[in-house]
Amino acid sequence: QVQLVESGGGLVQAGGSLRLSCTASGRTFSSYAMGWFRQAPGKEREIVAAISWTGGFTYYADSVKGRFTISRDNAKNTVYLQMNSLKPEDTANYYCAAARRGVLARGEYEYDYWGQGTQVTVSS
Repeated sequence: QVQLVESGGGLVQAGGSLRLSCTASGRTFSSYAMGWFRQAPGKEREIVAAISWTGGFTYYADSVKGRFTISRDNAKNTVYLQMNSLKPEDTANYYCAAARRGVLARGEYEYDYWGQGTQVTVSS
């Protein structure tokens, strides 16, 4: 069993930056692919970014390309999401997720463990 705990959310003005962190329990973190998803009120949850277990492969949704960066530190059991040039439309609850398969995973169904989420609010 893996437990995921997100942190780093908050309120920021448009154009600002935030860095989300997700720390995992367990000794198998380094073998999991990781992803960040978000869900805004009234909308479906969507993938934001994903990273393979080695960190060598990454994926970004078109809406965040060039602004967000996903990274991981396997020694710290932590995955990060650096968010720059934030826009009001980035406002959502952000979730991290872990996939046992290890390779880059883009679909929700591919993820086995989920965190509780951290709220990001971007004011205009």
